[in-house]
Amino acid sequence: MRIEWLRSGYEKLQRKIFFQIVLMIPGAWLLFFAVYSLLAGKIANTCVTLIQWVLFVDAESALQIYQYYIRNHMELFIQIFLVLSILLFFYLSLHWFVRYFRQIDRGLDALLQEKEIELSPEMETMERKMNQVRHTLEKRQMEAKLAEKRKDELVMYLAHDIRTPLTSVIGYLNLLHEAWDMPEEQKEKYVEITLEKAYRLEMLVNEFFEITRYNMQQSSLENEEIDLSYMMMQMADEFYPILSENGNRIELQIPEELRLRGDAAKLARVFQNILKNAASYSSPKTVITVRAEQSEDRIRIFFENSGKTIPEQKLSAIFDRFYRLDDSRATKTGGAGLGLAIAKEIVKLHGGSISADSRDGKTVFTVELPAAG
Repeated sequence: MRIEWLRSGYEKLQRKIFFQIVLMIPGAWLLFFAVYSLLAGKIANTCVTLIQWVLFVDAESALQIYQYYIRNHMELFIQIFLVLSILLFFYLSLHWFVRYFRQIDRGLDALLQEKEIELSPEMETMERKMNQVRHTLEKRQMEAKLAEKRKDELVMYLAHDIRTPLTSVIGYLNLLHEAWDMPEEQKEKYVEITLEKAYRLEMLVNEFFEITRYNMQQSSLENEEIDLSYMMMQMADEFYPILSENGNRIELQIPEELRLRGDAAKLARVFQNILKNAASYSSPKTVITVRAEQSEDRIRIFFENSGKTIPEQKLSAIFDRFYRLDDSRATKTGGAGLGLAIAKEIVKLHGGSISADSRDGKTVFTVELPAAG
């Protein structure tokens, strides 16, 4: 049977404390015998002299008092002196041990100041962990700054983009308002353009709403058993109008018996975001394949589409907040960059995982979730 404390990472510190405690009692004995040997021949005379000086008695009376009260109880005094010697060594040991807490205190100060942390060799494990915390905090701070920068840029782009369709909508509505007698064909053309710009304006406003709502996500789940096949059939019907514009379609390869355990509304949002991404970046007249398989108590769902291969550097950041594959603010595919980030958060909330792989013109998103028990 292995002793866990021996593998805690603080073996050097444990050994040092152990040997110090072992040496404490012999040290106290040595101190006692050294003092006792030094004063052995002088204790009686010194005590008699002190008694004479304190009690104002003669030498004979002082000797009797010493004999009765001190010499006859010498063993008790020796024991008291020995205990005091041990307590003295224990106090010195505590003073030595407290220096490790002072090191930790200095390490925490360095952590707050974002400096490299250095401790004694015995505290190597603590030093490593504190530096890991520092690196983690630095990484999170950088990610937060990057996300904030992306958010600010995106808000600026969207604000600029909103002006364009809004200006067009106002302009064409003014034309329609001022020229009542224009030909029906021209009026119909202006209405069609205005409607198209209004739809674009609606999409941009929705993206603003998505940015605002991202930090207001509800973390609670309403778990239930979900029929995955039926849910994906509903998704396919929902995306049919969007996909048919470019000749795309969804092909489902999901066994009817597969059942998920999770929050149906939140998982529906995950699948919608992935399919929306696939619809935006699929080549025209290609098939988006959705297949699923079960392995023990886990279900893996694969979303595969054909299109431009996503570069490795972009693939690693695809689930970051406010990250967009297409940086062009004018493109219809340039969303708020939150869909996949939200999908990742929801999947993690369910105890699952999500990943993406892209090569040879094929992009596959894989979602792993717990199966219904």
